[in-house]
Amino acid sequence: MLEMPPLLVAQADKHWVRFVERAGDVVEHVGESRRAQLYRLFACSDFAATSLCQQPELALELDDDQDLHNSQRDADYVSTLAQQLADITDEAALLRILRHFRRRELLVIAWREMLLGAEVEESFVHISALADALILAAYRWLYQHQCNELGTPTDTEGNAVPMLIIGMGKLGGRELNFSSDIDLIFTFPHNGVTQGGRRELANQQFFIRLGQKLVNALHQTTIDGQVYRVDMRLRPFGESGPLAVSFTGMEDYYQHHGRTWERYAMVKARVINGEGEYSDQLRAMLRPFVFRRYIDFGVIDSLRQMKAMIAAEVRRKGLHDNIKLGAGGIREIEFIAQVFQLIRGGREPSLQVRHLPTALAAIEALGDISAADAKQLHQSYRFLRRVENFLQAFDDQQTQTLPHDELNCSRLAWLMGHAQWDDFYHALRDAMSQVRLQFDGLIGDSTEAEEEGAAQIWFDVWQTDLDESELIPLLQEQGIHQEKATRLAQALYRFKDECPRRAMGPQGREALDKLMPVLLERINQSDTPGMLFLRLQNLLLKIATRTAYLQLLVENAGALTQLIRLCEASSLVAEQLALYPILLDELLVPQVLYNPIPLEGYRDELRQFLLRVPEEDVEQQMEALRQFKQIHLLRIAAADIAGVMPLMKVSDHLTWLAEAIVDEVINQAWTQISARHGVPDMLADSSHRGFGVVAYGKLGGIELAYSSDLDLVFLHETGLKGQTNGNKPLDVRQFYLRLAQRIIHLFSTRTASGVLYELDMRLRPSGDSGLMVSPLDAYQDYLQRQAWTWEHQALVRSRLIVGNSTLHQEFARVRQETLTRIRDKATLAEDVVKMREKMRTHMLKVKPGEFNLKQSMGGLVDIEFLTQYLVLAYGQDYPDALTRWSDNIRILEAAVEVGLLDEDEAERLKAAYCAIRNQGHRLSLSDQPGRIPDTELIQERSWVTDSWKKWLKTQL
Repeated sequence: MLEMPPLLVAQADKHWVRFVERAGDVVEHVGESRRAQLYRLFACSDFAATSLCQQPELALELDDDQDLHNSQRDADYVSTLAQQLADITDEAALLRILRHFRRRELLVIAWREMLLGAEVEESFVHISALADALILAAYRWLYQHQCNELGTPTDTEGNAVPMLIIGMGKLGGRELNFSSDIDLIFTFPHNGVTQGGRRELANQQFFIRLGQKLVNALHQTTIDGQVYRVDMRLRPFGESGPLAVSFTGMEDYYQHHGRTWERYAMVKARVINGEGEYSDQLRAMLRPFVFRRYIDFGVIDSLRQMKAMIAAEVRRKGLHDNIKLGAGGIREIEFIAQVFQLIRGGREPSLQVRHLPTALAAIEALGDISAADAKQLHQSYRFLRRVENFLQAFDDQQTQTLPHDELNCSRLAWLMGHAQWDDFYHALRDAMSQVRLQFDGLIGDSTEAEEEGAAQIWFDVWQTDLDESELIPLLQEQGIHQEKATRLAQALYRFKDECPRRAMGPQGREALDKLMPVLLERINQSDTPGMLFLRLQNLLLKIATRTAYLQLLVENAGALTQLIRLCEASSLVAEQLALYPILLDELLVPQVLYNPIPLEGYRDELRQFLLRVPEEDVEQQMEALRQFKQIHLLRIAAADIAGVMPLMKVSDHLTWLAEAIVDEVINQAWTQISARHGVPDMLADSSHRGFGVVAYGKLGGIELAYSSDLDLVFLHETGLKGQTNGNKPLDVRQFYLRLAQRIIHLFSTRTASGVLYELDMRLRPSGDSGLMVSPLDAYQDYLQRQAWTWEHQALVRSRLIVGNSTLHQEFARVRQETLTRIRDKATLAEDVVKMREKMRTHMLKVKPGEFNLKQSMGGLVDIEFLTQYLVLAYGQDYPDALTRWSDNIRILEAAVEVGLLDEDEAERLKAAYCAIRNQGHRLSLSDQPGRIPDTELIQERSWVTDSWKKWLKTQL
């Protein structure tokens, strides 16, 4: 072994002094040879030093050689743990033994790999077997303990039913790292009920409780540390899905909802606890989802998109020193193997394996890659995984990023057999570059294109210092009108003046010099080059110091084309891209950019997007929510601009996107508050939260626009009393108040990506002075006894968008009862007209010759007030028809169905409504105020004023 560097000697000295202080008696029994080994171990691993200071006796149990027993000690894990847990009767003791056992065995694994030269494959086997043993020991103890308390879950014939635990990722492939998270899925064979308990409990509820206890036993940090960070987000429907699901539920999910990324994940899925025929049944059920019978070349396109996402993540997070996600990292080796497994795995059983080296050998045997390529990939994989294991063994921390501090750099280089960091780093980059070559050769990238050369004139325009008298004529020679040429020249001068003030490195300046001639030539093709350049320069100045984004536009002609197209069409999009350059990653895949996901897909897409964010990292979760919103706003706007999505569909997409985000914010807020305070006692045995969100206004009316606020009201079920059941219990009313405050915080906190949505809570009972969360019965009482007419008008455009089925039914009843009250039509008309005039007085701002699309007479609000009047005036006569919908168009259609409006009048109002909204929509895309010349939309406005007079003025 190389001589230990001075930094490592100093670290070893520091830990040795602490060890002697803590374990003087043990040190006396340690021979010179063992002392030297411990000294080297202390130099390499703070985790090992801390563990031995906590349990000094372990120093006497470490073996000095590579004997057979030690290389196969994983075979004893299960039996040893079973003996230690045999007489345990309380969970505290269970948690303590699991943690002590893990620390002891990881210490041995670190000892053998760092000092005795054990191969990394041995560490994989031992770490994975250790995880299996700890998970199963905890599961078996908790299962029996819970059966004693609640009865045993059974099938229809009375047989006991187990819970099957599926290990995913590296745990599933038996390739677990020293400090990996573990990804689990819980499932069970049959629905049924428990037998032998005080009362029957549904099997699913039993296993959800068991799963919660198992996760807690492994995940919870105690004085003895943690067993594993447990991630359950790969289960069906992710975080919002039940913690445990039946085989039938699993099969239905993967048949109807399973996505390509879940197929990749399932390649490594392994049932940890063998349960005989149940395990076989589960594997047989999942196999057709993962391995298709036909040769599945569609996998390549999916992988290209996943590659683009990885590249985007690398750029965003600067992961060039990340050996997992960076170019040529472990993830790319995994993808190379998995693409062959998914393409041909259905026909080639040899590819249906979880362990990556085994998969590479099978791919080579089938002739899909050469022996040399397979060998190189395997060597790079072993090299990178060894580096990863050492990084995590330094301090039992999950990381795949190379260190930047001198101590850990010295440790890593020394353990990898290099005297200098530069020598190690060169070997690492060589291994990763070889992987990247194979990855690019296999996957390719259909979105990349050669840089388009620009005419020499545009190089001259950018690179030479021309004064205005020279530049403007030059631009005119390219076909630009004098006025436009002047505007472009002035914008270009300002940009050139500003660029030197930006801290750009040599690579950034080189990329900008390549980009600008091409960009100027493309701008010249626009009808408004000056305006387009002004929009683009804001973005360029924002990314000038971020070389990766400049290079993206230089190297990807398709992305540049999309950027110019979107910025030319919409100043709103240009502004968003300038504010959040992260959205440039979306330009890579135009077929995705111009095709927003199906309406029902936003919730699943959001869950998938959040899987990469640690559940406990609240700030990253908040940032991810904002990024998700911006990405999909851009996709919706792109489809809108391209003309592939009509106005009403745009509003639908914006509405469903907002609802998915509201739903997820509620999930996160509930998780955060209940982790601290528990849940209301009355809901302890329920999967319901007793909490609901009512959407009003544009969200309630399914008419959301790009920059709309969200008008929300929070409710909870009637009759919820008592306290919560957590460590810091709260009164139920206080609990729901804290929940509401947390929701508002998650929405309104400004992160790097801005505010999620502006919330308006003023429509709650009693407005700003009212309760933040109202019980449903108090909400009903307020609406029916105290609310003003305008509040009933607002109720017309309301929907419950979050809540269980009971809350949905109760809210629908309250809403219908309120809207169908008997009202005097003349009094109602007077109230509506007064409110409309009051609103117009306060909000109408126009210059002479202008028409305000919302507030002017015959505008959008007049139509909205008219439909609200029809519902409130005639709801008692046609309760089911007129109160069914919350959007204006379908209310008008319902009024025709019941004979209240004739078809011609309704069609005129609908046409006027769509025309006015469409005009406003186009103006908002260009960030223009909602005003047009008074000479436009004359016919449509007259239709509205005619109906207004007919229905409201005649009543007064």
